[in-house]
Amino acid sequence: MSDTHPSSPSLSAAPLRLAVDCMGGDHGPAVTLPACRAFLAAHPSVELLLVGRPEALAAAAGWPRCHIVAASEVVTMDDPIEVALRRKKDSSMRVAINQLKAGKDGSPAQAQACVSAGNTGALMAVAKYLLKTLDGIDRPAIATVMPNQLGGFTTVLDLGANVDCGPEHLLQFAVMGSALVSAVDGKDEPSVGLLNIGEEMIKGNETIKRAGELLREAAAHDQLNFHGNVEGNDIFKGTTDIVVCDGFVGNVALKTAEGLASMISSFIKTEFTRTWWTKLIALLAMPVLQRFKHRVDHRRFNGAALLGLRGLVFKSHGSADAFAFEQALNRAYDAARNRLLDRVHDRIVATLQALPSANEEGGDVGDTAATTAHAA
Repeated sequence: MSDTHPSSPSLSAAPLRLAVDCMGGDHGPAVTLPACRAFLAAHPSVELLLVGRPEALAAAAGWPRCHIVAASEVVTMDDPIEVALRRKKDSSMRVAINQLKAGKDGSPAQAQACVSAGNTGALMAVAKYLLKTLDGIDRPAIATVMPNQLGGFTTVLDLGANVDCGPEHLLQFAVMGSALVSAVDGKDEPSVGLLNIGEEMIKGNETIKRAGELLREAAAHDQLNFHGNVEGNDIFKGTTDIVVCDGFVGNVALKTAEGLASMISSFIKTEFTRTWWTKLIALLAMPVLQRFKHRVDHRRFNGAALLGLRGLVFKSHGSADAFAFEQALNRAYDAARNRLLDRVHDRIVATLQALPSANEEGGDVGDTAATTAHAA
């Protein structure tokens, strides 16, 4: 395995830049442009590359620290992956991701991270095709945070990029997740849990059992802070900082959590508006209800990282409003300024050197991931 990797540019040499696919998602520039303006106001040293059709981005012409990058096509939310890869070669998504690549003449990349609210399957496929995976990473994974009852967040991956995973892939996800939490949240040794149907080592299918062995071996070599098996409710208890699972299970867990939060909010609203008496009680309870709404507001957790690529790509929810899209920009910014790429590379190299058995079991680097268009 080569020791070369795409080191993060020196942040002191030039302003940090984010490339933004302004056309992606359900709402396009109507959401992305207000979010970008708010982000720029909060980060006076950052520059943005706004990618899309110039006429659609005309409102941003002349904004300070902004540069419009023209793209003539748009990947829609229901475009097949083949269309995004082979036909729409001048899409805003593709052009935005291309900003993360160094020039053929050796010139540095134009941006240090990319954010898009576009079709998830297309985004993963295009990003993997253009950027390739880091050495030692077989498959990229989608990672995001979910709120827990401790008042913090639990990072969960994979959320849909890889439906079928081997034990070595789950080990790689744990390493990448640890690098992400370490970089963005400042935890040097975040705890890792393996999602299972029980805490006991004897439970689970053969893939999970073998993954548990690899994770325990990595912990024995001080490469991971492995807690052990965890169950679905541990995500929300905050038992561990990171929960690792395959993309099928992760996506089901994510959508179940979103649906449950929506249902509970709907039930509360229904009961408080049932009669004039309950409406009065609701008025008195408004401060409590507002705090509850804030804690379960999924917009605060928007911005899933596509980990394992030779570039930082973040996925915003397609239906995100301006506030939610701004959170995705914030997460991309935090990852870039804390050199997430370097951290992932260094951790995966150290882990594979310590665990030669995991390296031997792994598939060919860059094998095709089973990507879903409905993740995150």
